[in-house]
Amino acid sequence: MKTLLAGALMLITLFWQSSNAWGLSGSGAQLFDLHCAGCHPNGGNIIRRGRTLKLKALEKRELNNAQAIAQIAREGIGQMSGYADALGAGNDIVVAEWVWQQAQNAWIQG
Repeated sequence: MKTLLAGALMLITLFWQSSNAWGLSGSGAQLFDLHCAGCHPNGGNIIRRGRTLKLKALEKRELNNAQAIAQIAREGIGQMSGYADALGAGNDIVVAEWVWQQAQNAWIQG
């Protein structure tokens, strides 16, 4: 199971790097789908259940604004690597603002 998960994460990482090299960028939702949703579907967390992007979990860890979330997206935290290169310049805040908005709306997208 660990080998399967490691392989999947490697493919996702390679895709992220390729998409950044092609200069792809977009809305927070698009960036989240490309770079975050693999581990954080609907604001959850498939690796560590308690490290979700839900409002209660974010506030518990004092990640209560887009800037704090952007820093984690850029630099990583714990088992999560930073994605500054994959996201591209300035897109950390774009995706973080979208994540913060989704958290405040209980991840009800539509």
